Amino acid sequence: MKRRWDLRFPLLILLLYLSADVTSQVNPGVCRYPLGMSGRQIQDEDISASSQWSESTAARYGRLDLEEGDGAWCPEITVEPDTLKEFLQIDLGSLHFITLVGTQGRHAGGIGNEFAQMYQIKYSRDGSRWISWRNRQGRQVIEGNRNAYDVVLKDLEPPIIARSVRFMPVTDHSMNVCMRVELYGCEWLDGLVSYNAPAGEQMNLPSFPVYLNDSVYDGAVIHSMTEGLGQLTDGVCGLDDFTLSHVYNVWPGYDYVAWTNESLPNGFVEIMFEFDRTRNFTTMKVHCNNMFTRHVKAFRQVSCYFRTESDWEATPLVFRAGVDDEDPSARFVTVNLANHMASAIKCQFYFADAWMMFSEITFQSDTAMYNTTLAPPKTGPPTSTQPGDHPTHKVDDSNTRILIGCLVAIIFILVAIIVIILWRQVWQKMIEKVSRRMLDDELTASLSIQSETFAYNHNNQSTAASELESNATYERIFPLGSDYQEPSQLICKLPEFTQSAEEPASPSTAASKSTATAAQDGVPHYAEADIVNLQGVTGSNTYAIPAVTMDLLSGKDVAVEEFPRKLLTFKEKLGEGQFGEVHLCEAEGIQEFMDEEFSFDVDEDQPVLVAVKMLRADANKNARNDFLKEIKIMSRLKDPNIIRMLAVCIYSDPLCMITEYMENGDLNQFLSRHQPQGQLASLSNAPTVSFSDLCHMVTQIASGMKYLSFLNFVHRDLATRNCLVGKSHTIKIADFGMSRNLYSSDYYRIQGRAVLPIRWMSWESILLGKFTTASDVWAFGVTVWEMLTFCKEQPYSQLNDEQVIENTGEFFRDQKRQIYLPQPVLCPDPLYKTMLSCWRRNSKERPSFQEIHRALLGSQP
Repeated sequence: MKRRWDLRFPLLILLLYLSADVTSQVNPGVCRYPLGMSGRQIQDEDISASSQWSESTAARYGRLDLEEGDGAWCPEITVEPDTLKEFLQIDLGSLHFITLVGTQGRHAGGIGNEFAQMYQIKYSRDGSRWISWRNRQGRQVIEGNRNAYDVVLKDLEPPIIARSVRFMPVTDHSMNVCMRVELYGCEWLDGLVSYNAPAGEQMNLPSFPVYLNDSVYDGAVIHSMTEGLGQLTDGVCGLDDFTLSHVYNVWPGYDYVAWTNESLPNGFVEIMFEFDRTRNFTTMKVHCNNMFTRHVKAFRQVSCYFRTESDWEATPLVFRAGVDDEDPSARFVTVNLANHMASAIKCQFYFADAWMMFSEITFQSDTAMYNTTLAPPKTGPPTSTQPGDHPTHKVDDSNTRILIGCLVAIIFILVAIIVIILWRQVWQKMIEKVSRRMLDDELTASLSIQSETFAYNHNNQSTAASELESNATYERIFPLGSDYQEPSQLICKLPEFTQSAEEPASPSTAASKSTATAAQDGVPHYAEADIVNLQGVTGSNTYAIPAVTMDLLSGKDVAVEEFPRKLLTFKEKLGEGQFGEVHLCEAEGIQEFMDEEFSFDVDEDQPVLVAVKMLRADANKNARNDFLKEIKIMSRLKDPNIIRMLAVCIYSDPLCMITEYMENGDLNQFLSRHQPQGQLASLSNAPTVSFSDLCHMVTQIASGMKYLSFLNFVHRDLATRNCLVGKSHTIKIADFGMSRNLYSSDYYRIQGRAVLPIRWMSWESILLGKFTTASDVWAFGVTVWEMLTFCKEQPYSQLNDEQVIENTGEFFRDQKRQIYLPQPVLCPDPLYKTMLSCWRRNSKERPSFQEIHRALLGSQP
């Protein structure tokens, strides 16, 4: 999974940087370039280690994604618990802003199997003082690798500013470890190595305290902060309302460092900034809060003193800022430093109100250039120096003009290169158009031909023809947006398939063995039996149902009543597709249309929140027939954990199906708004969900899926986005996710053919087109993983869509290189073992939903 970095992107960034007036010196969201371990920009002599196992596992082999030597850096001895003796050190040569790190173990083509499950990072800006990195909650240990070949990327929150970095393996038991690493970030242009300031203070509001200290400062903090960097240089600007924070899981006021004039009798805050060398300073930008309703304002004046070598200039530079009593928004105040030369700056910021709050301070400067001769004195002959005069440094104007000329020439060359590259791309796209169409057709065939070939009764050719004709309309899926990726050469990366026990050989073979397979698995395979696909109005296949089950259920009378349209009040459109839409509505008096066994949580005279699937009036005959067929089937689904159909509107167009909708929305959005119950959540005042409540919700999903599997229904899109949440954490399984633009990035689009939730799909569903209860079990395991991570990221977020499909090829080849979702922090070992059992390669070895539900019930307190 080698990363290829296009030269054009950094060139464009350079042009933008030269031409734009950026408000902050560094942006952590953009500053994420590999610094040169895998690309070899970092030389071998700049990589060292505490020890090495052998010459072939020396430090120089600890490069991410490279397999040289014996495949990684390995320390000489076994790493023991609670010891930090071994380290891999990278020297970058200059200060860098580091936002991300990547680690990998030693695989060496199957020979090695060593990796670091955990590690710590230490860093240094001067090569002598080493600082232990800790996250925003104070934790130092970083979760590492779960196997020897996966690359695990971890964001450093907060980022670090360092010249040298050490990776130090950590273990909870004695074990051999090996590491390959990469650093990601960009050069630290400020050159700032430390700032000294008074310690931040606490503001006591009537409702809660606001902690305004520099919590990630990496120097000494007693009564003041010395010899370190922290939140004023982390690249994150505070919000207009300082009681809130950009960062999750932290306390109010986290983004700001603040002082009150009551504790500083001089009327100012003095901050001293130390730099890596003498620089020519142009501006200083200070991000200040101005929430004057809380007695907070930006500074009214700043006086800055400059130090060149060891002496401070006697006369300060004074800048007066306007006091703003009208606009409460936070802002950058730019201070003109008038090209002063200095290696340190001491600034006194004067209060304009009771409080002063800073979140970022950045400097714009150039490295100082000196003439080789002394500048002439102000009076006297230019060839001599008067007694008592001190030599003065002066910027060489001729050198400056030469430098500016070179930069202009470089910009013109870069523009020419970009124009040539863009011109070549246009021609390449024209040449590749025809081949791309062919590749898309091949890709479609590889991923979905089984679903189009074997979903019909091949024993009766006329029946097959009619079924094919009736379903042809649904081959084109309504495009939800521009988020889908359509790689033109993905087919080249898919594995070569040969006949196997799990792969259908031909239409006749598949039809003949469908009965035997059903007997073995307890449920017919999507690719091996007569299947009826209920096509939802939004373009999604709601369920895949065996034809026998369909005949038994649809032969009964519809058990739902016609509901008066005038009693529906439309509130919001939840989603749309090729044939219809899904709306959130309020239904008045719908309680009267329900049987006695169903009850609502609202009073009879109160409107009920419902979801309404609406078929477009211009839908063709096939779509209308499918919609009525879906109504018949959905009317028979009666389970406390399955969304239930309540009523219909089918006497006139547009046809409508009214189903339950839960008051807390879908599970994905619900969990993403909550935090795990614990001390950190209490500090941030975020709504919480306990682990026992999570387990209760997981058990309900398993119960609903057990009910569907009992009917031989295959859901095919189980995920948190398709589970709705009611009162007391009640869960009901639905099918709206695919129709919502909010989740369009969860679906991978095969051009003109299908949209697939590949990150939730089993390998055999993606590569062989087989959808079974066993593939739903796979999706259940991914859904549990989502829940235990509180839906903070997509499954396999470190992989792009192509790599996800490549990983399914690893499952097919079964060479032990496949990537599994990692164990979430909240997940106990027994539950993770259950999740791993859901992802077994052999679908017959996966547990049934009955077994999963029984195990979950038995594990609950």
